[in-house]
Amino acid sequence: MIPSPAVSGPLTIRYLSRADVEAAGVTIGEVIDAVQTGFLEKGNGRVEMPPKPGVHPGEGDNFIHAMPASIPGLDAVGIKWISGYPGNQARGLPYITGLLILNDPATGVPISVMDATWITGVRTAAASAVSARHLARPESSVLAILACGVQGTFHVDALRAVLPTLTTIRAYDPDPGRVAAFAAGVHSRHGIDVTIARDAEAAVRGADVIVTSGPILRTPHASIKAGWMAPGAFASAVDFDSYWDRAALRELDLFTTDDVPQLEHFREMGYFASIPPIHADLGQLVAGSRPGRTTADQRTMACNLGLALDDIAVAPLVLRAAEAKGLGTILPL
Repeated sequence: MIPSPAVSGPLTIRYLSRADVEAAGVTIGEVIDAVQTGFLEKGNGRVEMPPKPGVHPGEGDNFIHAMPASIPGLDAVGIKWISGYPGNQARGLPYITGLLILNDPATGVPISVMDATWITGVRTAAASAVSARHLARPESSVLAILACGVQGTFHVDALRAVLPTLTTIRAYDPDPGRVAAFAAGVHSRHGIDVTIARDAEAAVRGADVIVTSGPILRTPHASIKAGWMAPGAFASAVDFDSYWDRAALRELDLFTTDDVPQLEHFREMGYFASIPPIHADLGQLVAGSRPGRTTADQRTMACNLGLALDDIAVAPLVLRAAEAKGLGTILPL
């Protein structure tokens, strides 16, 4: 629980830079547990989280979203202001940037502002890991990563935390430098040699777990075709349905998301033109009100949109760890 600010005296906030957030040392296991608890609260109707509004400056698939949430069971409330600009990579800038504000739930006073880059990356992968606990086969051994940026890297860490049998990793990315850096990083952290696939098909065929983590596109490039996904495989579509051909989506036996109202909100905006019927949301899976995988041969998918509850569940962990280490800058309100 985060202590409330003093009743009297000057009010302050703790600003945490990206370096501070990363130096806090919160582990992937702690993040997965916090995200799972957040979805348990959601599944039991104890989270307040409106569909995220957004603006779309410029042209193409740029977005900036406001993401508020209140999780009383975790004594956590706040908002994230997050942007995604696909053209940033050509400018030498991150695709995803943003800030997160935590408030004291007892008084509403802002208590921390922190960079949201690391939290966004790790909590997204953690949500996939929570989904994998319900939708992937426990003996899964072959992991395919399509798009080898920040999300590809975090997903290896998170998925291996819940599926330690993932010992074969294939990677595909149209950027040779990016996939080479990804492979080197995975070997350094996990001691696994990554197989670099020549194309998306070579990565996907025969894989037990598939992660697509490229830019989110209103019009999917649909690189993954029907017949490639093996029976019994689980896919985490981090980039919405951008990688998936309509015929490939029709082969799914279970399609899930993290929040149905938000998916419908995005569908109204022009995304998700051809997804299958929604079997469950992640809160229902965690709370046990809807079943996950029930047979070994089901093709399953989690299309998690990225929710404010993910961020607001994780940010208090970062703040507490940073306070314990004396990290950050204290600023007057």
